[in-house]
Amino acid sequence: MSSFSIAEAPQAPTLTVAILTLNEEHNIEACIRSASFADQILVVDSGSTDRTTAIASTLGAQVYRYADWQGFAVQRNRLLAHATGDYVFFLDADEVISPAFQRELQGIMRSGEQAVWMIRWRLVAFGRELKYLRSTSAVERLFWRGLLREYSGVVHEEAQLSREGVARHLMRTPLLHYSRDTVHSSLGKLTQYSMLGAAKRAKLGKRGGILRGLASGGAMFVRLYIWHLGILCGGAGFLYCLFVAREGFFRYVALAYDRPHLSEDVRR
Repeated sequence: MSSFSIAEAPQAPTLTVAILTLNEEHNIEACIRSASFADQILVVDSGSTDRTTAIASTLGAQVYRYADWQGFAVQRNRLLAHATGDYVFFLDADEVISPAFQRELQGIMRSGEQAVWMIRWRLVAFGRELKYLRSTSAVERLFWRGLLREYSGVVHEEAQLSREGVARHLMRTPLLHYSRDTVHSSLGKLTQYSMLGAAKRAKLGKRGGILRGLASGGAMFVRLYIWHLGILCGGAGFLYCLFVAREGFFRYVALAYDRPHLSEDVRR
């Protein structure tokens, strides 16, 4: 009697969705539920004082608390250290994976390609989707895990890859980003992002001032509101563009007037 060996089918690549949190109890449930198809959902929390970690644990995420803030790169490296998937996708707590985005992501996984993918956003602000606002930022979010060595940079983290010449692709489906829920929360973000930008520029030895701030903020508002079609997005579009422009203004003002007090300990 002949014996036959049946070759095992190759195992499909797995996915880790990695999330950084800090007081995100209003966003974390929708974020995690949208990623429920992943093989592993990781949360690294930076010291939340609300119910963020409890909600995440209840939804089945693996939660690790690191309140000893050392910068975004360190926190992302901690996510990476706990990741087990062949692919790792970095998802912010105020983002949601739509069904269309999920299908594209799963298609990439089935391909098994060892590369890096960038995403663009579909923005929602003040309860309105900014349908006509053109997103120009492309951010690296999906990696074949073996390619991602670490993140570096305290103020503005950057992915460091294990080899050169890695293919980079742009995902076709935009990622849903709930950028600003309320005016109240946007005022808080205004402080965070302005100080973060000021600290970054101080580290690079740049100068600030009111005129520089006016030039930066004014140019940013015109670019977003006119050239990127924020003007077609109603009141929510105007507010979004105004807040982003004010960040541009205040980061240069803080660079001039708060320089001795600027700190890189600014959490998103």
